[in-house]
Amino acid sequence: MTSFSDESLGEVPFPQLRLVEPAPARSTYEGTTRREARIFHMFDGRYESMLIKILIGLILIVAVFVGIVALRPSEFRVERSAVVSAPPAVVFAQVNDLHKWEAWSPWVKLDPSAKLSYDGSPAGTGAGFAWAGNRKVGEGRMTITESRPPELIRLRLEFLKPFAGTNTAEFTFRPQGDQTVVTWTMFGRQHFMAKAIGMFMSMDTMVGGMFDKGLAQMKSIAEAAGKA
Repeated sequence: MTSFSDESLGEVPFPQLRLVEPAPARSTYEGTTRREARIFHMFDGRYESMLIKILIGLILIVAVFVGIVALRPSEFRVERSAVVSAPPAVVFAQVNDLHKWEAWSPWVKLDPSAKLSYDGSPAGTGAGFAWAGNRKVGEGRMTITESRPPELIRLRLEFLKPFAGTNTAEFTFRPQGDQTVVTWTMFGRQHFMAKAIGMFMSMDTMVGGMFDKGLAQMKSIAEAAGKA
């Protein structure tokens, strides 16, 4: 330590300053040789580049998929027919009274313990039917919006679970000699999720297959009622 002199203060010590060099930054690859450090650095760069390429690839795949789904038709229509050896009025009655659906509807049979309820008119226009069951049948309701004996029945279908949506179903009854051609149709608009599912599962195949089962069961019941 040095000092300086002042007549009034006497000799005052002056602290000696020392320069301290900062500690060298620790290397990420401390403990490795320069060659190993270069290799590690190259690997990190390639790894980051690979991740970026994968991310860009995934974004492109999603964008292409969304574009394809968006271009799919927004409207759908599923239709099946059956020939029933019974008069149109007999077949018409199996659909016009929603209570009778429990005997032939394929969806009711998917969950025998489903909660079913009826409201509105006993049959015909204004009659309503609601259901809530397992994941196979979901939850929703249907209402007869038009009934023209024995030619046409139109229903409004409101699905709540597993996906929300509103569609229209129609039954037409056309005499053919002493038989009846009954046609079951469902149509409506598809939202994005429905169109995406349609990329992997055909609605015509799934719903149409259920229509075929229901019409076959209805045919059996109506033909037995026609003979009674």
